[in-house]
Amino acid sequence: MSSSLASNSPDAPSPAISAEAGFFQHPAALVESSHVGNRTRIWAFAHVLPRAVIGEDCNICDHVFIENDVIVGDRVTVKCGVQLWDGVRLEDDVFVGPNATFTNDLFPRSRQRPASFSQTLVRAGASIGANATVLCGLTIGAGAMVGAGAVVTHDVPANAIVVGNPAQITGYVGTDVHQIEAYQPGSAPLERLLVGGVTVYRLPVFRDLRGSLAVAELGKQLPFQPKRLFVVHDVPSRHVRGEHAHRTLHQFLICLKGELSLVVDDGSRRQEVRLRGPEVGVHLPPMVWGVQYRFSKDAVLLVLASEVYD
Repeated sequence: MSSSLASNSPDAPSPAISAEAGFFQHPAALVESSHVGNRTRIWAFAHVLPRAVIGEDCNICDHVFIENDVIVGDRVTVKCGVQLWDGVRLEDDVFVGPNATFTNDLFPRSRQRPASFSQTLVRAGASIGANATVLCGLTIGAGAMVGAGAVVTHDVPANAIVVGNPAQITGYVGTDVHQIEAYQPGSAPLERLLVGGVTVYRLPVFRDLRGSLAVAELGKQLPFQPKRLFVVHDVPSRHVRGEHAHRTLHQFLICLKGELSLVVDDGSRRQEVRLRGPEVGVHLPPMVWGVQYRFSKDAVLLVLASEVYD
């Protein structure tokens, strides 16, 4: 997503240095704010308004405009041609690619200023690709990646990778994709993933001229006594389900029809498995974050739960 800039190259002329302020300012930059952190670099033709706040070790490239009600964290990179309007918040270590566009008014009218502008929050470590557009009032989660040219119309979960118009989740950063093989006679009936306590069960399937029968028995493939079940179906492929963990609840997930992706995360590891058909069940224990996405049009997800609905 990044691009090299002549003004940031080692051979470029040295910028002006403010000994009092402690940051670097190119002679052609206009910096009206007194809230710029140490070692930040502000390059040619950038304009920073008086009440903007910029942290330390940032790189503000050519032709960047930063309005008054903007807060930029530490070690943030803002590439050429970006405008940060009132209400934009960039946390530490955010990257904003060339010509990425932020908005702050869903219904803009000439000479009609709203009482307050919507706030857009880009959480720590997230990256926004070149020419992406982010609608106002949204949150881009920590570590998320917004692809070049994407149009973001909804909140982006932490570590999600989104592309397209409208932007859709296509994966998760740093996720190990684990391949699951269907049950075969003599194969191991279960497999433990690297994420704490998550177990994949290969369910026996019996096939004959009358059809197929998948079996799961309490004590063998079902590690808990189910007290509730629910079925998820007719999910638009762009939508994401789950995005939560339970403190005490156990769940057992089976994709009865079609296919979908399951992401599990225990805070230190993250893995993804693709569920296809009723031959496989996944036990999701308490305190493991679960996300279901990339549903096929015909996907039907059965979830067995260890407790009644609360």
